[in-house]
Amino acid sequence: MTNSPAPAASRLALAAAGVTVVLWASAFVSIRSAGAAYSPGALALGRLLAGAVVLGCVLLIRREGLPSRQAWPGILISGLLWFGVYMVVLNWGEQEVDAGTAAMVVNIGPILIALLGARFLHEKLPPRLIAGMAVSFAGAVTVGLSMSGEGHASVLGVLLCLLAAIAYAGGVVAQKPALAHGSALQVTTFGCLVGAVGCLPFAPRLLDELGRAPLSATLNMVYLGVFPTALAFTTWAYALARTTAGRMGATTYAVPALVVVMAWVFLGELPGLLTLAGGVLCLAGVAVSRSRPKPPGAVPSAGSADATPEKV
Repeated sequence: MTNSPAPAASRLALAAAGVTVVLWASAFVSIRSAGAAYSPGALALGRLLAGAVVLGCVLLIRREGLPSRQAWPGILISGLLWFGVYMVVLNWGEQEVDAGTAAMVVNIGPILIALLGARFLHEKLPPRLIAGMAVSFAGAVTVGLSMSGEGHASVLGVLLCLLAAIAYAGGVVAQKPALAHGSALQVTTFGCLVGAVGCLPFAPRLLDELGRAPLSATLNMVYLGVFPTALAFTTWAYALARTTAGRMGATTYAVPALVVVMAWVFLGELPGLLTLAGGVLCLAGVAVSRSRPKPPGAVPSAGSADATPEKV
């Protein structure tokens, strides 16, 4: 007798979370390019339309159809908050504040996810999760401070980034119960469609800017829709269905560390020692938040409870 499917599912979910984190980190590099030619609402709509086309094609190929009625409240709320409001206000906020300030403010999102998850989803807040989030948040603040020296900030920009963090947290917590009634692909596809419909008022602006934007900016917008949206949101939903919202939120603290590395590789922005130290703190906090204490004297095995997908 073997219990190998459980740890295999756990590793798959962890790999899915890793794909999400890497692609979301890459989005910051692409937004920098596309945001120079597209306004916040137009960029959000173009990204969502590209993502919806890809997701819709995959949904048709897999013949998954519509999710059940019970999934729709979570899909509608997460679609409006996370795919709609979050993308628009984050694009706008990053035009008003420097990258460091944006990183610090938006990174209260995982903390809000853990608190909202405890309140509305009755999730536990284990000490290691709280400790890991504290370490990662300190790392995010360190990265933000190290990148803010020559930037600019405004009250409006800080408020927009705060609104983005709130929308992100609310969307994640609303999405979690929907995944009990629909697949990751269904919940992501229709959430993306809801967000696109909510952004349709920006359609005239998008059409106008499409004619004037350089090809590189448009390609970056399409990339944002296909990979950080269509693929990464699906892998996120897959992993979220197999763990708690708080633990998944803590995982995204790895994003600032990866952004530092990607900016170094693709933009030639050499990080300073303070930035590198912050990135290490972010990754250390994620490791702590995702770890599980083992009972004294316990010997883990393939069939133990520690190997179930819920332990991802």
